[in-house]
Amino acid sequence: MYVCLCNKVTDKQLKQAVENGSHSIIALQHSLAIGTNCGSCLDMAKSLLSESLDELLTQNPDIYYAA
Repeated sequence: MYVCLCNKVTDKQLKQAVENGSHSIIALQHSLAIGTNCGSCLDMAKSLLSESLDELLTQNPDIYYAA
């Protein structure tokens, strides 16, 4: 599903970026340009970011991240 229509970013791309180290909205804006045009996707992006970080933490409890 598309999270950011302006920049054609999907939920899979967002999750992959999180797995690759983009652990904040600012990092996602730098890596995917998500939310850098109209910004209407930021609420969904924040929700998916949180879910993705929780999944990472569940898979590897030794990972620490600041939410």
